[in-house]
Amino acid sequence: MTTSQSTNTKTNEHPSGDERYKTLDRTMKLFNYEKDALLEVLNSAQETFGYLTEDLLIYISKHLSVPMSQVYGVATFYHMFSFEPLGENNCIICLGTACHVKGADRIVEALSGEFKVGAGETTPDGVFSLTTARCLGSCGLAPVVVLNGEVRGKETPEGATRRVQEVVEASWSERQEAAEAG
Repeated sequence: MTTSQSTNTKTNEHPSGDERYKTLDRTMKLFNYEKDALLEVLNSAQETFGYLTEDLLIYISKHLSVPMSQVYGVATFYHMFSFEPLGENNCIICLGTACHVKGADRIVEALSGEFKVGAGETTPDGVFSLTTARCLGSCGLAPVVVLNGEVRGKETPEGATRRVQEVVEASWSERQEAAEAG
């Protein structure tokens, strides 16, 4: 065995070659590979990989000894999980009863029109994703918008559009600066 081969063997590289699996493995180990840790593990996978692929769900299913149907069922039940890459900026609009009654559909319509993207879609440049949720559990703040993890209550179509424009323009500026520097 050459020195470079022995060095590679000792790096403890994950069998998949993707180092992100180590983070997921640590989470599963932390919860002793218990079936009850499924939601935590899915959350860790979403944070680590950015979205859940079929291969990732199969991996979790096997390591937690949870049927794939259950893993998929949990992953599709919660709005926080995505099965496709999301944009740099993510906007979730609650469509629960209270939010719907207070005009959440008008916010979706305004953002869809402004950014030429439908609910559940990402702009072609990957800068903005518009998603909806059945309920975010913040009914007293209706209508609720979550922009890049920040909960914004009593939102209006104009306010949501203005705030999303600000974060999208900041992303475009950062991309332009990176392109000029690189």
